[in-house]
Amino acid sequence: MQNQDMNVLDEVNKGATMGMDAINYIVPKVQDDEFKKTLDLEYNKYKDISRRANNLYENYTMEKEPHETNAMNKMMTWYGIQMSTMNDKSNSKISELLMQGTNMGIIEGRRLLNQNPDVDPKIKTLLSDFVKMQEDSVETLKTYL
Repeated sequence: MQNQDMNVLDEVNKGATMGMDAINYIVPKVQDDEFKKTLDLEYNKYKDISRRANNLYENYTMEKEPHETNAMNKMMTWYGIQMSTMNDKSNSKISELLMQGTNMGIIEGRRLLNQNPDVDPKIKTLLSDFVKMQEDSVETLKTYL
């Protein structure tokens, strides 16, 4: 059971870290100040989820914090963003890219919820909050399409 809890926490933190990385990589390409503010708010939501995962993690292991995305995933995210925005840096294109990543996070989060019904209630709450946050993010990003 404890291993299942740690795995779910790791996945939540990886998802939050990937969200923060993607926003960090994309913000320099954004020209619109209002969109930058929106992305800053979204970044802080991911950061809060990661912080909450870190706080729970110490209950399950002696390690200091959950695993994050590896260097290869970070490089692939960065490269994908660079290639996808080479010719189009519009709010619409950037919003679309972020929505694609966020939708993958929603799918993975729902899968984790469905496949781990016995996960610790605190972790389940965090995971549910993370999925809800991502669903809200998609709605926010839709306004920039």
